[in-house]
Amino acid sequence: MQLNELISDAYDRLKKRVRRSELIYSHYYSEQLGVPLHFKCENLQRTGSFKIRGALNFMTSQPREKLNNGVITASAGNHAQGVAFSADLLSVVATIYMPEITPPQKVQATRDYGAEVVLTGRNFDEACAAAVLAQQKSGALFVHPFDDELVMAGQGTIALEILEELPDLRNIIIPVGGGGLIAGMASALRERVPHVRIIGVESSAAHSMSASFAAGTPTEQSVRVTLADGIAVKLPGSRTVPVICDCVDEIVQVEEEDIALGIVSLLEKTKMLVEGAGAVTLAAVLNRRISNLEGKTVCLLSGGNIDVKTISQVVERGLIAGGRYLKLVVELDDHPGALAKLAQDIAVARANIFHITHDRRSKTLAIGKTDVSLELETRGYEHIKEIVGYLEGKGYHINVV
Repeated sequence: MQLNELISDAYDRLKKRVRRSELIYSHYYSEQLGVPLHFKCENLQRTGSFKIRGALNFMTSQPREKLNNGVITASAGNHAQGVAFSADLLSVVATIYMPEITPPQKVQATRDYGAEVVLTGRNFDEACAAAVLAQQKSGALFVHPFDDELVMAGQGTIALEILEELPDLRNIIIPVGGGGLIAGMASALRERVPHVRIIGVESSAAHSMSASFAAGTPTEQSVRVTLADGIAVKLPGSRTVPVICDCVDEIVQVEEEDIALGIVSLLEKTKMLVEGAGAVTLAAVLNRRISNLEGKTVCLLSGGNIDVKTISQVVERGLIAGGRYLKLVVELDDHPGALAKLAQDIAVARANIFHITHDRRSKTLAIGKTDVSLELETRGYEHIKEIVGYLEGKGYHINVV
C-alpha cells in the first residue's frame, strides 16, 4: 500500500482516538511579520506531542499476536510517551530506552503510563542501538520513532487536518529530526496541494537532515547538546529521507539563541508553553531563516514537553537573545558611596537592576578596587547600547558578559 493510502487509513483510524489539535491564527505575529501566520498546536495533543499519532497508528495496525510479547522502542521523550500511552490503551507491555540526559519530566511521564524505562546512552542513537539489541533477545515488537511507513502515516494525518481548515494554505513549516513527521506530512500535501511550499527546520546542533537532504541519502552527523532535544538525531531514516528529498522544498537551521527566543516569545504572546523542538518553526520565521514567505503560513508546534527545571534557564537565554536582559561587570573604586552612585547612574539610563553582587576578593583586582556584577532588565538592543554608552561616558570600566 502506498504511503498516501496509509495516511488516509490512519486518518480514519485515529480521528476518534487522538485530539484534533487546534489551528490558531495569530493576529500579533501576522501583523509583526506581514504574513498570515497560523499555529498548528500539537503541543496541546494528548501526551503533549504529535508522536502519539504515529505510535498509535502503528500499534493499532498490528495483528494482536504480534503484540503478545510486548513492544519496545527508543526515544528522547515524546515518542516514548506516545508508545507508552498506546500500550496502556491496548493492554500491552512496553519497554522504553531513553538517553541518560532525557529531562526527568519526560521520563516520569512515560513511567506514569505504565511503561518500563531504561536509561542508557549519551544520546538517542545510543539508546536506540541498545533497544534494538534488547528487542532481538526479547522478541518484542520494535516501534521505530520515525523510520516506518505506518508511523509516518500517523504523523501525516496532521496535514489532512490542516487542509480541512485551511485549504488555501501556501506555506508550512515543520520541525525535522529523523524525518517521520515531515515525510508523512509532505507526502500528504504533495498529493493534494502540490503548490504548497514545505520547509523543514532543524537545530544547527543536530543538522543530519540538512546533510542528508543535500546528499540525497541518509548521512550521519555529530550531535551537540541542544534545547531541541526532541529532534536531535545523528542519522535520519532510510525510509524518510527519500520521501523528504522528493517532497520537501528546503531545510533550514536555527541556533540555540533562536530557539530560546522562540520559546519565550510563544510564552509571552500566545501564552503557550512549547518545547525547543516545537519552537524551532517560529524561531526560523522570527530570525528570518526563511526567505520570501507570502500567503497563509502554518508553523507546526510539535510538542510542549519541556522540563520545568529548564524553563527558567531557557527564559533567561531567550531574554538575552532578545536584548531584554544584560549582564555586565563594573570595576569601582572601593569607597563609600561608589555603589550608590553607580545605581543612580543606572537609573538615569532607565535600566532596572534585577540582581547585583559586590566582590572585593578577586585576585585580579588592584588594592582599593571592587567588582560589581549586575543583571539588568532592558528594552532591547538599542537600549543596551544606550546603557553601555552612558556608563562608559561617565568613566566606568565595563565588561559585558
